[in-house]
Amino acid sequence: MNAADASASASAAGSASTGGSDSATGSESAAGSGADARPEGTGTGRLVLLTTSHRVAPGLLSWPAWQTLHAAQRVLCADPEHPQLPYLREAGIEVETAAPTARELVDYCVPGDRTAVILTSAVGESALTDGLARLAGSGRETMPDLELLPGSYDLPGARLLDLVQVMDQIRAECPWSSIRTHRDLAKYGIEEAYELVEAIEEGDREALREELGDVLLQVVFHARIAQDAPEEPFSIDDVAGTIVEKLVHRHPHVFGEEAAETPEDVKAHWLRTKAVEKQRESVTEGIPLAQPGLALAAKLASRVRSAGLDVTVPTGEGIGYELLAMAVRAERDGIDPEAALRAAARTYRDAVVAAEASAATES
Repeated sequence: MNAADASASASAAGSASTGGSDSATGSESAAGSGADARPEGTGTGRLVLLTTSHRVAPGLLSWPAWQTLHAAQRVLCADPEHPQLPYLREAGIEVETAAPTARELVDYCVPGDRTAVILTSAVGESALTDGLARLAGSGRETMPDLELLPGSYDLPGARLLDLVQVMDQIRAECPWSSIRTHRDLAKYGIEEAYELVEAIEEGDREALREELGDVLLQVVFHARIAQDAPEEPFSIDDVAGTIVEKLVHRHPHVFGEEAAETPEDVKAHWLRTKAVEKQRESVTEGIPLAQPGLALAAKLASRVRSAGLDVTVPTGEGIGYELLAMAVRAERDGIDPEAALRAAARTYRDAVVAAEASAATES
């Protein structure tokens, strides 16, 4: 059972046993504030569901969790392979490998005002929490205080660890994924980037979330392939480390002493830093020529303008030169020509759909 499932079940049981108040909340507050993990007893005992995150190294528990574990008369866990067990025993905490029923725990805690801690796992916890909820909801039982205590919890970004783990398993066990190369995946990276842009421009929040995940998958997949390379291998940690270092270095107004009052100040420093880092001989270096034509023309124009160069836009016969001039003018006016053309194309698409619908109606 994960922490969210345990929380929902414990909240339901706790609410029923206290006439609507959530006793789990008090425990979470104590954990967050550093207060003593065992409040004054009510004379009916205390039953604590201790949750942990598999994304946090075993043995790293909150101080209220350690206090509660040491103070409890009984600590129980249904899973004999629970990763926390060796560390609890090393700390001198006796853990019973058992899966008591809700009835047994209530009968233990209430008469002697005793504390029992259940180290939650996937083994038998649903039956326990359901049983506690039934007893509490019956209105005929004297119930112990039911509390949910987070022993460890996920930090923002923790689910990225799950993605890395899943990708590892897929790379090892999937016949298709296990033989992919960077070149094999290149086209998918382009497709996913376009689908992300479409979701943004359409204002579709659900699609945006999904497409961001698909783009993220490309990053993790490529990093996993690179990890297997016989020469110059690198991992997702190396990728993350490189971008973190780059971001910190290019934001001295955030992480250092330099001041930046306006977005223009930030952009100017960014460009100076990139010039020093890359030691490029031309402002055109680093511009991918394979990108869409309007975007390429606008990027070249942007580099020229930022560098303060006086470059006459080439002229000649044909639509290409006309489009080039339009892209340069759009960039100068602060317009993304690629986005503008896509917007116009979507309007054209809508007109086509409307014409098809009209034709179908007439027929």
